[in-house]
Amino acid sequence: MAWIVFLHPDLGIGGAERLVVDAALALKKKNHNVHFVTTHHDQDHCFIETRDGTLPVTVVGDWLPRNIFGRFYALCTYIRMIYAAIYIVFFSGLKPDIVFCDLVSVCIPFLRIGDFKILFYCHFPDQLLSKPGGTLKSIYRAPLNWLEEITTGQAHKILVNSKFTSGVFASTFKRIVVVPDILHPSMNTRPFDDTKPLPIDEIIIKDLPDNSFIFLSINRYERKKNLKLAIDAMNELKKCVPAAEWSRVYLVMAGGYDTRVIENVEHYEELVVHAEKLELTDKITFMKSPSDIIKLSLLKHCHCLIYTPPNEHFGIVPIEAMYTAKPVIAANSGGPTETVVDGTTGFLCNITAEDFGKAMAKFIQNEDMRKQFGDAGHLRMKKLFSFEAFTEQLETVVDSLRNIKLRQD
Repeated sequence: MAWIVFLHPDLGIGGAERLVVDAALALKKKNHNVHFVTTHHDQDHCFIETRDGTLPVTVVGDWLPRNIFGRFYALCTYIRMIYAAIYIVFFSGLKPDIVFCDLVSVCIPFLRIGDFKILFYCHFPDQLLSKPGGTLKSIYRAPLNWLEEITTGQAHKILVNSKFTSGVFASTFKRIVVVPDILHPSMNTRPFDDTKPLPIDEIIIKDLPDNSFIFLSINRYERKKNLKLAIDAMNELKKCVPAAEWSRVYLVMAGGYDTRVIENVEHYEELVVHAEKLELTDKITFMKSPSDIIKLSLLKHCHCLIYTPPNEHFGIVPIEAMYTAKPVIAANSGGPTETVVDGTTGFLCNITAEDFGKAMAKFIQNEDMRKQFGDAGHLRMKKLFSFEAFTEQLETVVDSLRNIKLRQD
């Protein structure tokens, strides 16, 4: 049994947060002691396991600024994480054997002061997530990018979430000679098995016909998620199917929404306005930060998942849809190319509304194919991306870390 502390910058709702929560649950299942340290944890915007006492959480440094006059978000995040690392080393009293950190690597040199092993999970290089800017932005990012590479290489073990990210990692961090191991994210299937879905008419206010066909999109309200494509695909779909078929088609767009994040607020409004311009308002339901039970219910009631992000690092939502035996239509790039089998569990499309719309039409017009693809996806998820497989692989990583001898820094 080991003591494992998870250090994460903002324990909210998102793919990275779902992964670390699942990792903690997996290790707890293996009888390890787990504890979260984070710089922000909103009780109204987090996964239930971090709220109901299943996973203990300590919040430190939330008083530190998140930005300076609407800028320098990365720098402020670095400072907050360094503060949290210092807390773990000197003031927490936790004395972990292993610290599992992700997203921000600059805290690693400070964690190395403590006598414990450091596991870093790279969802994607942070410097590639930074939005492009002018000369001043480049000057500001240069030392941060250098620090990210140097400090990432100081972890005792590095994991990435997909083959796609592994390739990006190698091409981005040329100074790091260690090849990271791949640990695909998984999902805890117990909530899906134990939760009785809410009736669809309690979730969607629209008066849906009994034979309605529901497409579902789940992603944060961020422009990089390319959510506009789902709306444009609906507009193309209208041209591909007869009026009788179109009359029963609906799209639900559910996504993480945080009022503190300006982009969430702005992009939500952009999407609503875009749907209005295309006269699709009556066909689309927008949802902000659906609760776990609503999300599960949507996945169980929908007929097909639409996954629009290009070059997504992995993408947990497609395997959640596959577990509920729903086919997936996704962009033919990034993580979905490792989870979705084109023509077997769904369709991998060019990132155009026309391609997505044509794929959507196939499932509406061929019920047998939809069910066949859904069943194939369920089997694939259980075989390759189950929580059990994730747990065993992570346990192997922890065992290897516990057995290595720390070199003197």
